[in-house]
Amino acid sequence: VHLQTGQCGNQIGAAFWQTISGEHGLDSNGVYNGTSELQLERMSVYFNEASGNKYVPRAVLVDLEPGTMDAVRAGLFGQLFRPDNFVFGQSGAENCCAEGHYTEGAELVD
Repeated sequence: VHLQTGQCGNQIGAAFWQTISGEHGLDSNGVYNGTSELQLERMSVYFNEASGNKYVPRAVLVDLEPGTMDAVRAGLFGQLFRPDNFVFGQSGAENCCAEGHYTEGAELVD
């Protein structure tokens, strides 16, 4: 399972999934449109097969604020992810380590 945390992790993760999807012949909705059997090999390393011949990333996206998640969803490959793979709070830690660890982050974990 691929774990993306925070703004940086989710931005890098979004680019990662765009690249991996292209290499495996998936479009932005997770539908296979490839031309080679090699693209289907090891698909289960990165994706779970869902209904309708759709592939969904094996990923959990985590952040303390919804803004980063909204940006991922609005991105080119935002429809690739399942909605329940997004875990987020309602207000960020504003780069304050103590707040992220003891208040906002602790509440999100619970």
